[in-house]
This record gives sequence, C-alpha cells and structure tokens, in this order.
Amino acid sequence: MEMVPSEENQLVPKEGMFWSCRQSIFDEMKKRFSQIENAAEEPRVLCIVQDTTNAKTVNERLTLNLPASTTLSKLFEDVAHKASYVNGTFDLAWGKSGDMGSLDPSSEMSLTESGFEPGKRNFLQLTDKDGEQPQIASDESGTAGSSGLDDSSQERFIGPLPRDGTVGCSSDYSSPSYSYSSILNKSDTGYVGLVNQAMTCYLNSLLQTLFMTPEFRNALYNWEFEESEEDPVTSIPYQLQRLFLLLQTSKKRAIETTDVTRSFGWDSSEAWQQHDVQELCRVMFDALEQKWKQTEQQQFSPLTADLINQLYQGKLKDYVRCLECGYESWRIDTYLDIPLVIRPFGASQAYGSVEEALQAFVQPETLDGANQYFCERCKKKCDARKGLRFLHFPYLLTLQLKRFDFDYSTMHRIKLNDRMSFPEELDMGPFIDVEDEKSPQTESCTDSGAENEGSCHSDQMSNDFSADDGVDEGICLESASSTERALKPKSSLTFELFSVMVHSGSAAGGHYYACIKSFSDGQWYSFNDQHVSKITQEDIRKTYGGSSGSRGYYSSAFASSTNAYMLIYRLKDPSRNAKYLDCDDFPEHIKHLVQREKESEEQEKRQREIERNTCKIKLFCMHPVKMMAMMENKLDVHKDKTLREATEMAYKLMELDGVVPLDCCRLVKYDEFHEYLERSYEGEDDTPMGLLLGGVKSSYMFDLLLETRRPEQVFQPYKPGEVMVKVHVVDLKTHTITPPVSIRAYLNQSITEFKQLIAQATELSAETMRVVLERCYNDLRLLYVPNKTLKAEGFFRSNKVFVESSESPDHQVTFTDSLLWKLLDRHGNTIRLFVSLPVQSPGTNRTICQKVGGDTEECSEGSKGNRNSVEAILEESTEKLKNLSLQQQQGSSTSDSQKSSDTSDFEHIESPSPSQEPDSSSVSAVVAVDNRELENRIREASGGSGGGAYSDPETQFPGEERSDSEVNNDRSTSSVDSDILSSSHSSDTLCNADSGPIQLANGLDSHSITSSRRSKANEGKKETWDTAEEDSGTDSEYDENGKSKTESYYLYFRAEPYAQEDGSGEGGQKCVLVNVDKRITLSAFKQNLEPFVGVTSTQFKVFRVYANNQEFESVRLNETLSSFSDDNKITIRLGRALKKGEYRVKVYQLLVNDAEPCKFLVDTVFAKGMTVKQSKEELMPQLKDQCKLDLNIDKFRLRKKTWKNPGTVFLDYHVYEEDINISSNWEVFLEVLDGPEKMKSMSQLAVLTRRWTPAQMKLEPFQEVVLESSSVEELKEKLSEISGIPLENLEFAKGRGTFPCDISVLEIHQDLDWNPKVSTLNVWPLYICDDGAVVFYRDSTEEPMEQSEDERNELMKKESSRLLKTGHRVSYSPRKEKALKIYLDGGPVKDPGQD
Repeated sequence: MEMVPSEENQLVPKEGMFWSCRQSIFDEMKKRFSQIENAAEEPRVLCIVQDTTNAKTVNERLTLNLPASTTLSKLFEDVAHKASYVNGTFDLAWGKSGDMGSLDPSSEMSLTESGFEPGKRNFLQLTDKDGEQPQIASDESGTAGSSGLDDSSQERFIGPLPRDGTVGCSSDYSSPSYSYSSILNKSDTGYVGLVNQAMTCYLNSLLQTLFMTPEFRNALYNWEFEESEEDPVTSIPYQLQRLFLLLQTSKKRAIETTDVTRSFGWDSSEAWQQHDVQELCRVMFDALEQKWKQTEQQQFSPLTADLINQLYQGKLKDYVRCLECGYESWRIDTYLDIPLVIRPFGASQAYGSVEEALQAFVQPETLDGANQYFCERCKKKCDARKGLRFLHFPYLLTLQLKRFDFDYSTMHRIKLNDRMSFPEELDMGPFIDVEDEKSPQTESCTDSGAENEGSCHSDQMSNDFSADDGVDEGICLESASSTERALKPKSSLTFELFSVMVHSGSAAGGHYYACIKSFSDGQWYSFNDQHVSKITQEDIRKTYGGSSGSRGYYSSAFASSTNAYMLIYRLKDPSRNAKYLDCDDFPEHIKHLVQREKESEEQEKRQREIERNTCKIKLFCMHPVKMMAMMENKLDVHKDKTLREATEMAYKLMELDGVVPLDCCRLVKYDEFHEYLERSYEGEDDTPMGLLLGGVKSSYMFDLLLETRRPEQVFQPYKPGEVMVKVHVVDLKTHTITPPVSIRAYLNQSITEFKQLIAQATELSAETMRVVLERCYNDLRLLYVPNKTLKAEGFFRSNKVFVESSESPDHQVTFTDSLLWKLLDRHGNTIRLFVSLPVQSPGTNRTICQKVGGDTEECSEGSKGNRNSVEAILEESTEKLKNLSLQQQQGSSTSDSQKSSDTSDFEHIESPSPSQEPDSSSVSAVVAVDNRELENRIREASGGSGGGAYSDPETQFPGEERSDSEVNNDRSTSSVDSDILSSSHSSDTLCNADSGPIQLANGLDSHSITSSRRSKANEGKKETWDTAEEDSGTDSEYDENGKSKTESYYLYFRAEPYAQEDGSGEGGQKCVLVNVDKRITLSAFKQNLEPFVGVTSTQFKVFRVYANNQEFESVRLNETLSSFSDDNKITIRLGRALKKGEYRVKVYQLLVNDAEPCKFLVDTVFAKGMTVKQSKEELMPQLKDQCKLDLNIDKFRLRKKTWKNPGTVFLDYHVYEEDINISSNWEVFLEVLDGPEKMKSMSQLAVLTRRWTPAQMKLEPFQEVVLESSSVEELKEKLSEISGIPLENLEFAKGRGTFPCDISVLEIHQDLDWNPKVSTLNVWPLYICDDGAVVFYRDSTEEPMEQSEDERNELMKKESSRLLKTGHRVSYSPRKEKALKIYLDGGPVKDPGQD
C-alpha cells in the first residue's frame, strides 16, 4: 500500500487505497460467512469414540459432531486434540462392525465416502498403534495431556504418592491414576517401574537399586541358567535375571514382580506383609549365595561365583585392650552393611551426619568398675578399652540408618525422624586402621569371659541377623586377588553415593521408595513403585529428615516422617567401575532370553486382543441325564465365531457328547431370573455371535440356554413377545402332580384359547379343565372367565399353572374348599428337612400316618422327677380355672360336621369329629402328677374332646408339653385356657390317613416342588433362640370362642429313614427325611418326632444347622417352621427343652485375683418369676455334681456379666423379669464370698479396688469396697481405712478397658488420670454408676523405686509376659509381624497341625 505524508508529517495511506483495502476485508468476511452457512446446511456425522488403550478411560466416550465432508485425516486431528494424544500415535477402528480394520489416518476421503452414516451414531474405537500406547500431548502450559502432569513436576516428583485432594500434587499422581492402568506406557525417563503387589514397596526399592548397580546387573547377566538342573519357577537368580532384562528392554511403564516372589516360595498372603528393606537385603543375599553354591558352572567367573562377598562384604576387628599391660584380645568379623545409630541411648540429641555416626561407631568404650575385663596376661580384672576397627571396606558400601527404636518410657516402638545428613562423596580413609589391616587375619580370638559385656558388635553388627547357625554369614577370602584388591587408605577410599532408600511413615508401617543415580548420565531418579521420575540434589537433601527448631527429646516426633533409611555408596575406582551392558553386548544366552521374552510379550498382546473381542456370557443347560438338573457354566466365544460354532463349543462345555447328538442341540436366548426362553435363532447359524449378542460387553442382561430334544422331536420356535408357561398336571385320584410341561402363549390369548393350547400339549379335555395360576408364592388363582385375556389375568414373561381335567364332583365345590386347592396348598407349603437323631433313638423304620382323632394310645410313665416350685404353684392355681372353663364352653357348644371325606388325605384343623373322640376309659390309668394328669382330668370332665395319646412299646416317657396343633383343634377352650394348655402333651397327629404315602412328581413323598428362589427367600430369616418366651402365635390368634382368627389350614407330616451321602451319619447316628407343612408349629413338629427320638418332646431339643455348621436352638414353641426352607438340616439332642418363661443361662465363676478371672462352670435354666435365691438353690446341686463345688447358699452371689466385666450384684430377694431383666443367651457371674454378703440394698455400690505401691513396683490383690453412696469422700475414707494411707495423701484413679483393667507397672504411675477433681463417682471422667468398677489407689508421697537399666529391662520383659498371658493388649505391638523368609526349596513346609 502506498503511503503519503500527512500534515503532521506522518505517513498515511491514500484514500483510494484505504477503501480498496476495506473492500477486500469485507469480501473475505463474506466468503467466510458463506462457508459457515454452507457447513450449517451440510449433513453432520456423529462420531462416538471409545478409548480402549487405558482401563481408566475404557468406559468413557469422546463425542464429535463433524460435517460429512470432513476428511479422515482431519478426523484423526480432532480426535487427537480432544483426547490429548499426539496425532499419529494411535489408530481408529470401527467399533460395532465385525470388521475391525483400522481407518487410514492419511486419507483425504470424506467421512461419507469412508462409510460414515450422517444422522446416525458412528461408533469408533481408539486403539494402540503397533502395540504401543498413544503418546500424551503437552499443551503450552506444560500440562501433560489429560493427566495434568507437566514436565517439571514429573522431573521433580519424589516421595510417596499424594492422595486425592492433596494441595499442589498433580493429577497424574492422584489415586485414580495410581492403578494398573498407569503401567501400560513406558515412562518418559526411559526407565521401567515395578508394580506394587500390595505392600511390596520395600522389595521394589531393593530390586531397582540392584538393577541400577552395573556390577551386580552385569554379573547376573553373565550367569547362565541350566534348565535341566533346576525348575525355572523356583530359581531365584533366573527370575532376577528375567526381571532385570524386562526392566532394561520392556516397553511397558511397569512390570510385575510376581515371578520373583514366587521363586522366593511366597504365596499371595506375603504381598500383604510389610517388611524391613534391610532385612530383605540380608535374606535375599543369603538366598542368592546358597543358590549359586548349589550351581557349579565352568563358565562361572570368580566374581559371579562369590558375587555378594566380592561386592558387599567388608571386615572389621572386634578388640579388647588391657589398659595396664597393653595386651589385646581380638577377633575378625565380616559385615555386609554398617548400622549407624541415629540417636545414642538416653541422649536427647541425635548425630548430625553420617560421618559423626561413623566416628561414634568406632569410638571405643572403657570397661571399668563392675564391667572390668579379666586380662589373661595380668591374671586379674583390669580396666580395658573395647571397640571396633575397620580393616577392609567393600566395593559397594551399605550404610543402614537405625531409625527404628524402642522407647522404654512409653513401651512403644518409635521411629527417629531426626536430621542426619550424608555426603554425595564419602571419604572412609579416617575410619580404617592401617596397622590392623596389615596384621595376620588367621590369628584366633583369645577373648575372655568379658566378651559380650558392653560389646558394640553384639548390639550393632548386622551379620547376626541370620538365625541359622549353619549359614556362614562372612567368608574371609585369602586369595591373592583379594589381597591385591585390599583397599588402601586415603586416596582409594572415596565412595560416591548412588542409592538412597527412603522410608515414609512410622514404626507401625509406611512406604519405601528409592532415589537412585544413573551411572550413565549422572541423573538422579525417583523409583516409586510403577512411577519413575527425575529428581534433583535438592530432593535428595530433603531425605535428611529433621525439622526446623529444637524440641528436645521428642524433636523427631514433629519432624517429617519421610527420610533416608539405607545408603549405598560405590568406590570411586576407574579400573573397577563398570558400565551397564548394552543390548548388543549381551551374552548369547541373554540374547536368546530377550527373544523369548519378546515372543511372550507378543503372545500376551495377542491374548489381550482376543480377550477384548471375546463375548463372555452365562450358559445353562437342562441336562437330560443328570436328574434333569439345570447346569450352569460360562461360555467364552470370540465375537467372530458363528452361532453354529458357538453351539458346538457349548455342547462340549456341557459334556453332552455321547448323551445327545449335536444336531439335537441349539442355543436360545434365556432369562434365568424369570426362567424365560426369550427367543430362538432360526436361520442364523452363520451369524457372528458378536451381532447376535449385541457386541462384546462386560456383562449381559440375558443368558444363553443350550436346549436339547429327542431325535424324533422338532424344536419349537420361540418368538419375541411370547410368554412361557410351565404346566403341571394334577391327578386327583392318585394325588400326584407331574413335572412341568413348557408351552408358549401370547398375552392377548383368551382363557378358552389357552385351554385349547394346554389340551394339545397334555391330551386333556378342555371342557372339564380347571386352570390355576400361581402368580406368586402360594397365591393360587382359578382362571374361570372364558373371554378374559392372559394379560388381564396377570401373566408375565414366565408363569406357572396347574391344570386338572376330570369328571370328579370336586368341580362343584368352592375352589378354596376343593381337593384341588388342598393339594396345591400342601404342594406349595411342604418342605423337606433332614433331621439327625441322637444315638439313643429307638429306631427310624416307621412312618407316622394317621388321621386326626384316630385311634391312638397314650405314652406315660409311672413316675416323674420333682417339678420346681414355680411350676407347681402355677399349675395348681390354674387347674380349677381350666376345668370350669372347659365344662362351661363344652356344654354350650355344638359340634360341626366333619369336612373331610374318604377321598381326602387331609383333616381340617377347625373341628374334629365328635364321633371319633375316644372313650375316656381308653386313657391309660398310670399317669404322673404333671400336665398329663391335668389334661386327662379336663378330658374326663368334658366327656373327652380329643384323641388319646399313642404309646411306644419300646420306651415310655411322660408327656409334659402340648402342641399348638391340639390347642388349635380343641375349640372348646377359651383363649386363656389355650395358653395354659400350650405346655401339655398333644394326642393328635395331623398327617395322611391312607396306607401309602402321597407320591408327588419329584419322587419324594409329599415334598414341596417349589421354586429354588422361594426356598432361598426364607434363608435370610434369623432364628430366635435360647428363650422359650412364646410371643407369637399365642392368645392373639384366637377369639373369645377359641376360633382361629386366621384362615384355617392343613398340616402335613411324613418321615422316613435315609442314609447320608457324606457319611456323616456313621457311628450309630440315625437320620430321617421329613416332609412337613411349614405352617406347623415347632411344638407340633417336636411331638410328631417323638416316636423317632424315643422320648417326649420336653426331653429333647431342636437345633437348626446353618451353612457354616453352626447350630442354634429353636425354642419358640408357638412359632411355625416358615423360616425353614427345602433341605435345611436339623439336629436333635437329648435334654430338657425350654418351656414358656424359661431362659438358658451360662454361669461363669468370677475369680478377681486369678490370672484367668473368668471360668465357665455350667449351663442352667432360670424361669420368669423365680427369685435369685431359688435359682441359687437349684444351681447348688449342679455345681456339686459337675464342678465339685460344695457351696453354702450364703457364701456365694450371682452378678451381671457383660463380656468379661462383672456388673450389678443380684440380691437374694430379686425376681427375674421384675427386678432383673433376663434375655436370651444370658450369662451371669458366680462369685464365692470370703464372708457374709455385704450388699443388702440396691442403693449400695460395690467397687473393686487395687493398691499400687510405687516403692515396690507392685500391684496388690483386689479388695471389694461397698459404698453407701456415690461420694468420692466416702470412697477415699474406705480406702484409707483398709490401707492405712493418710486421707490427705491418698490418690485414686479409675481403671481402663475390660476387667481386670491390667496395666504395666511401668506405665501406671503416669498414664492413669490420678486424683480427678470430682466430688461424686457418677460424673465425668469416672462414670462409676454400677457395681464392678475397678479403682486403683496409691500413696502420693511414695516415690517410684530406683532402677538400673538392666533391672528396668528385666521388669519390662516380665510385664510384657504377664500382660500377654492375661490377654491384655500390649499397646506397643499393634500388629503381629511375620518373619521374612525366602524358601530355597520353592515353598514353606507347613505343619499339618498348624492352624
């Protein structure tokens, strides 16, 4: 543009040029708007992209709405931008098509030309390219793609991974990315991380350090594994070799260490054990030495054969020198690391540097006074100097900073976080003894008896870690090469730091990671499990530990918990310093191993690809041979496999070969939950399974069923929209119900059309057919409206109907009164139970099968044991009431006609026939004075209103309990009488009247053929046990005339012997298979079992057996068996069963001054209304017979037991359920008294007191103090009275925890809250409101006993042993540690008797 000068001598454009320029801008804008307008009118293509390269993003979708003219190359650019990937490092493939071919990223074809459909969803998958993860793109701000990690943060990252929400941490190190998905792509540093199995960070840190040690890595590569000599799985050197090779050559971000730990002989549980990295180093080095000693190879170099000693072993002299004559006694020891003390024992200041700690390590100590040394030359005890001198430093120097210590004042393990600096280059010249180095190393030790007294070596040297005496921890090499390699002082003793193993956490646990310097480029890296990042010298200095300012002895408690724990230095010697082997320089056997690992990695990649394209779906099959059982399996089929191929796979999976021909099988879509066949796949045999199943999914909303047929049958097509109906045919003559026949119907069909469909399938007459739909459990509905549709009747996807077609007059009866309803009702409520009988049972070869009111006999007994006083009083007081009520009601009531007929095998509970009532003279005349006698008197007065009892000729026992079924049948009793009579014996048994059992479809007599889900629905109901309180099914269920308020029902019981398949019934135990109506009460059920057990129902107990073989007693007699389900197990045990108002109680003896203060005595029974004194009277004979305790009733008490704590003292006049709340599973303490009972009133308070005597470091025995009030002053007066401590000097404190509130004598003086400033005991912080509280007291003027360190240590050991024996939790040992072991034989030898 031409410029002209203006009046202000400034250059401005000419006017014409200005307008021309403006016009060109307008034209360009118009063109742009036109393009935008055209793009708006152009069809759009919706692309939905699934990123399958990362487990974290596989469930996320990228959505792009692009113009149809967009090219494929532009699509790749847009996807890369949206996914934050570098374009060209990923592939795009079709996601819903059978063709998984990748799209061309360089193609200029439009989306429509490439097969994209405008207006529809086009699914794509973002996949790896050439087996490598997509590269994350970095934006201008430095954020690393979607991870949010910039380069600087990645380089500077060090330490344990921050948690979510940590300020200042990058999202790449937040917990969502700290997952297995983050190990897929290699770190930008070029190094590979190690996956933390669970708590194996200590192992990862050591392995990375060894890998980054050139001499160790190269030597390991030179070793060749001979597979003929050893199993590669258990070879530790071979697995380390493989791991190092993968760390050097793998393209993954992190690799697993499971193969290495498996070679250690570890199982998966070891991954959850935290261990010390220094301990692992020693144990693993020892294991490697042992393995290499077992392997003799000619090509072994001396360095490899003795690798650990050559690289890590040093020598030192442990000496004692007499200060009088100069005689020195010494021995040579070897070491693999040098343990450096952080803080000297008893000191408040820590050493400031490694050099200072090394100087203290070699600083000798003087043995004088009681610790004098016996000099062999002087022949007497003399002052001496004892210490350590370094003779030889190893090539790789390992320093352990002893940060873990034990605080004897608090009895806790602690971690010392004090600052200790360490140099990058360490000069060890000042610490070597040149003269001693030249001394002969073969001279023997001539140390005297003072050898271990005050020995630094015994406390500090790490070569004592091995517990195996047969393992030689140090081998002194005498070869010439070793002598030549002896380190010379000063010039050749400079070491450079290359590994810092850092611990972050406390003494109870934490996290390890390693900071390692690469000898290739001198760069420091942080190896933090799978994360590898660059760090700086400043980050290394942060691992010194410590904090700003001085806090005295506890300074380390406020310091950073992340600090160096192990340091590894390498000698600076150019002639020996090695470099890492390059891949080209690998030995031949390593090159072969690399090739094998690459092939294995490729195979894993192909397998992952197959897994990603495999449909995994549940497969079911109704096996035609195995008892028609529904079998379940899992079908894994590739999405490209056809339906025909999938059917063949399912055929083999279900083991149908030789049972059914393959052409008689097909796969159909199946809904297991509704047991519904959704559709069949006619004509789709060649369709890929991926299309039939709707693609590869993690889970499917449906299943597959392998359907079979007989050769002469034809498969029925199943169409979508049909409903499935299982038809059971009922035969009223034989009382049988057939197995189901499946038919398909439509919801819009009428009942008439449905009957015609059933008639075709069952060959029954549709004219006389009755169809009953079971809509839900026990909900029976007769379908009688001809034109009503199935949908209107409540049909769903899967349905169950019962049909009956006959000329029986049962058609004329109301459905709920018909025999068909009775059969179906019993069919839906009968369950099968497996009952184990006690060995003393008389036999099981009989079947109870009689009618209500039929001829029976009464079993009785000539004599009976004494009844307790409460029961006698109760029965005597109610006898007249029962007789009067029965006479009045029987005289005014009329008999109902018997509803059952000869064609029915059931008896209606509502009213037994008077004609079947036996004469009163048939009742046995020999009866005891018990509930049986009361029952007979009532029956005589009423003219006999029920059947007599049957008698077992083999055994005769009294009947003490009456079942609910009789109470329900005896409609002449009032509601009050029915409750009173509920404890008397029943003479009625409700079951089948015919000679043979009712045969149902499944071949079991009267067994309920119910759905498995119906059975499972009742399994969750919890059994109430250990109390016979009948709070359900009692008076509230009857009206004033004794009629049942609920709908009357039928009860069925049938039992027959069976043999247990698992052999658990051996040894004389008998078992019966019981088919019973689950609406029967427990009382009636027990009565029906009497003939099989051999005793009356009051003399045995019923225990329900759960899945884990736990047994709980069922005692609520009026509750039904509705909580039971098919195939539940029941165990019968002899013993008196609980009655109404009775509770089973466990009695423990309280021994306050014993090591075990709680001792179990007996099981007994307490009753409602019983006084404490009565319960003590009944308890005394039991204690004498079973526990050999002959007690006077006034010399023991009962008191409340809450876990291990003694509570409220029960006074003799207290009444259970009135003064004392009693519950199921109750426990009480029995306490033997030294004298008469001091507790006379509930207002008193019994406190257990114990004196602490600091001068003797001893706790006195417990003494009970009874207070009249909750006054602190009264408590102190009582304590002063029994102890003699002046009131002004007496201090007390409440015990902590459970009884006996044990506490270490080393802690009690300062840990308890002594002398609280309160005036009453029932306020904070005491809260002493009940008997049994523990109170410690002391004399405030008494000083603790002075102790030497040895005495304190000895007392500490005794206290630890005492507290462990008493079950007291030792606070300083929060978890049980497992010893770290490496098993050279491939695994631990487990003791068979060990749990």
